[in-house]
Amino acid sequence: MAISEREHGRFSYEGLDRVIHEKARLSVLTSLVAHPKGLAFPDLKRLCNLTDGNLSRHLAVLQEADLVSLEKGQSQNRPQTVCRLTTAGRGRFLDYLAVLEQVVRDTAKAAERAPDFSTKTA
Repeated sequence: MAISEREHGRFSYEGLDRVIHEKARLSVLTSLVAHPKGLAFPDLKRLCNLTDGNLSRHLAVLQEADLVSLEKGQSQNRPQTVCRLTTAGRGRFLDYLAVLEQVVRDTAKAAERAPDFSTKTA
């Protein structure tokens, strides 16, 4: 069956942003969307189940892309880094989620139409 010109690139999902699409960064951004006032580094680390170094590296990538901001300060005479989603980051993340939702809709629709090729073994 030939693909029509109208369907060319239909499933390319260009909006699946590579910066966001990595599992740890997706976890970080989801955590920050759920906590709009921001999260202290240790809290974010626990929510995402990441090590200090791993979280630091992912935050650097997200900060470079202007998705998150990092504010260094003090809390109870101890250094503290608070991580927040930027306004641009929130918009970009929501755009990414809209594309991801389209992937799910397309997959569900295709699965409904596709024959079941699973076989039972005795």
